[in-house]
Amino acid sequence: MSDKRQRARVQGSWAKQLPKHTRPTGTVPNNHQPQSTHSAPGSWGSGPQKTCETFEYHQPTKAVRDVPAEKFLQEHNFALDRKAGDHVISSGPSGVSRLRLLPGFLPPEEADWMFSKLLAELPWSQKTNYRHGEAYEEPRLTCWYGELPYTYAQSTMAANTQWHPLLLPLRDAVEQASRCTFNSLLCNLYRDGHDSIGWHSDDEASLGVKPTIASLSLGDTRAFSLRKQPPPEENGDYTYVERIRVPLSHGTLLLMGGATQDDWQHQVAKEYHDRGPRINLTFRTTYPEPEGHKPGTKLRFTAK
Repeated sequence: MSDKRQRARVQGSWAKQLPKHTRPTGTVPNNHQPQSTHSAPGSWGSGPQKTCETFEYHQPTKAVRDVPAEKFLQEHNFALDRKAGDHVISSGPSGVSRLRLLPGFLPPEEADWMFSKLLAELPWSQKTNYRHGEAYEEPRLTCWYGELPYTYAQSTMAANTQWHPLLLPLRDAVEQASRCTFNSLLCNLYRDGHDSIGWHSDDEASLGVKPTIASLSLGDTRAFSLRKQPPPEENGDYTYVERIRVPLSHGTLLLMGGATQDDWQHQVAKEYHDRGPRINLTFRTTYPEPEGHKPGTKLRFTAK
């Protein structure tokens, strides 16, 4: 094989030989270097170049605000101090909003037994809701007990007066702790960390004015989050509102009262690591829908 063919194989047969440059007559000899044609840094491009402008500082038209840090409610020993879990989370604009957190409301062995029985024996089903006219399956299972039907998210749960026998003594214990009476119960089953409930307020007209909601948790711990409703001038922007996180562990009772449903929203968000099943029993008092109100209508507008 000739040297020429060998070089072509090594360098790649597709490579073309560079053309030989010939110097036109009258050009500068090689020992005289021509002036560089490279542009100075910052002057790349063709056409007339813009001159540097002096930077001018302009005062922001809106005040710069810090996003408030999320607050965490501390657990306490319910057996030692029944008042340590009382929290006033806001005083307006609709009134005083209160939370009462009672970890260990049910002893561990009793909570274990209750959880296993209710998980196996309640009539769990997946509810269909509607958002912007489109149907979707709730990412959790539910069942309802009460003499009246309950409507939320444009979907109604039928009245059910056949309470499971274990739920009646639980209701009595919750009523004694809260000093409230309840005639209905919404049960939620979060099968794993992917089950959730989005931001909402329990402020349907059928729940009355400033309702007290009693929430009993059984099973794996999940984070219960709250956020304050933004003032009207924020136009539904939740960026700068107050936020609270509450870990709801096995056997914990949480009471939401006062203006909590008027001034706050709450959620149980999805979690992307292993979580076992959790049952949430929300005791409440329902009333016949007020005249002129469509079932499930909010008592006031809630920004979403």
